Amino acid sequence: MKIYNNVNFIDKKFVNSVLAIGNFDGVHLGHQELLKKAYIFSRKVKKKFGILTFDPLPKDFFNKTDNRILNIEDKIDTVKKFRADFFIKQKFNRNFSKISHDNFVKTILLKKLSVHSIFVGKDFRFGFKREGNIFFLKKFSKNNNFKIFIINFKKFNNHKISSSKIRNLIQAGKVSLVNKVMGRPWTISGRVIKGKKFGRRIGFPTANIKILNQIKPLFGVYSVKIIFNKKTYKGIANFGVRPTFGSSNPILEVNVFGKNHNFYNKNIKVLFIDFIRKEKKFINSAMLVNQIKKDIKVAKISLNKK
Repeated sequence: MKIYNNVNFIDKKFVNSVLAIGNFDGVHLGHQELLKKAYIFSRKVKKKFGILTFDPLPKDFFNKTDNRILNIEDKIDTVKKFRADFFIKQKFNRNFSKISHDNFVKTILLKKLSVHSIFVGKDFRFGFKREGNIFFLKKFSKNNNFKIFIINFKKFNNHKISSSKIRNLIQAGKVSLVNKVMGRPWTISGRVIKGKKFGRRIGFPTANIKILNQIKPLFGVYSVKIIFNKKTYKGIANFGVRPTFGSSNPILEVNVFGKNHNFYNKNIKVLFIDFIRKEKKFINSAMLVNQIKKDIKVAKISLNKK
């Protein structure tokens, strides 16, 4: 899969392709259905298949937040499974946000990409002030010789699956439900940084990650899996401010079961499996140790079921 940072630099061989457009934040089951259908159609009509997404998320850009479900690297890793030929992570900035919905279609989709067909979700909005929608695209496609396919919302337990609902679930600690509507575990990736060795002092060394460019989960303890160098390990993680030790900066601390691994300065991927409990302040470290031992027992039961 060829990756581009801008629609202006697309190779000619990818012009007149089948294009899936959207934020695809989290690449949940609804997104996956859209991408699968786009891929199948591209092979049917013997065209290349591409994905156009935006970075940062437009909502994050305007609100000056960073609430994406997956960072851009994990999003790219995930969509590779849908066999796209190319992926455009269009930089969303002030200038791009001012492009009218009319010019988005005329300049980007037609002039620069000369799309054969596009696949979008039912709620797709685009252009300055989100004035473009599927009705505009349908009308425009009829007069400009490209096809449009609108994919309906996918439901889980009779509720529409959406990225905004997934964000709310993550912030509520409901990661097991998140994993069901995403079709896989929710993931945080990052470089392990030097910590204050609180865990090591009490017998539970941790790999510490500062969560950047991504939504943060509810403060608490989770059963997790860790991927490093294509190997998967089981463990337990705490995200929070470590109130027992008087800290204040939120950090993700991951303890890998078994052998002590040195992940310092390495990139690891943490898969959240289940929420165990909320973060709590203990009177002393001995009480914390007793609770961690209980948490590990719960985490091992949880992980053995998955």
